[in-house]
Amino acid sequence: MIRQLSGTVVAESPAGVVVEVIGVGFAVTMPAGARPKAGAEARLATHLAFSQSGLELYGFLEAADRDFFELLLRAPGVGPKTALGILAKAPREMLAGAIARKDLDYLTRIAGLGKKSAEKLAVMLAEKMPAAVGAAGPGADGEILDTLIALGYSEREARKALAKVPAGLAGKEARLRAALAAG
Repeated sequence: MIRQLSGTVVAESPAGVVVEVIGVGFAVTMPAGARPKAGAEARLATHLAFSQSGLELYGFLEAADRDFFELLLRAPGVGPKTALGILAKAPREMLAGAIARKDLDYLTRIAGLGKKSAEKLAVMLAEKMPAAVGAAGPGADGEILDTLIALGYSEREARKALAKVPAGLAGKEARLRAALAAG
C-alpha cells in the first residue's frame, strides 16, 4: 500500500497532480480546491484504490482527510469518486457531524447526496463519526452558506470561507462574520 508521497509537484490536471518522487511521476487524484501548485514540494497522505480498470492513487493534504475518505468508502454504494466528491463539497468536520447526527437535510443539500444515499451513509457510519463538531452545527452553516452566496460569493468561495471558520465558534452571526473575514 502506498500511504504517503513526498516530492515535487511537476504537473496539475483537472483531476489532480503529478508528484515526482526520486524520478518517478505519480498521478494523484485529489479533491478540487485542495491541491498543491506545480513546482511546490508536497507531502500527501494517500489511498491506493484497486478497480477493474487498474490502480488509482488518491491524495490528501492531511492524513485526517484520507482517513475520513476511507471511512466513507465503507458505506454501501460509495466508491472513491463519490467519496472524493463529498469531501470536495464540504469541510470534513461538518460532514462528520452531519453523519453522526444523521442530518439528512445537510447531507442532501450541502454534500450533494441523494436522499437514499444520505440515509445509507448516516445509518452505516453514524457510530464511527466523531460527535464533537462546532456548536452551531451543519444546519446553521447551511444558512450561512446560502447567505454568502446571496452576498455574491461563488459556492466554492463560500465553502472555502466556511471551512476556515473555527469549529468551536458558536452562533450564526459570529460564524458568518468569521466566514466573511476569512473569504
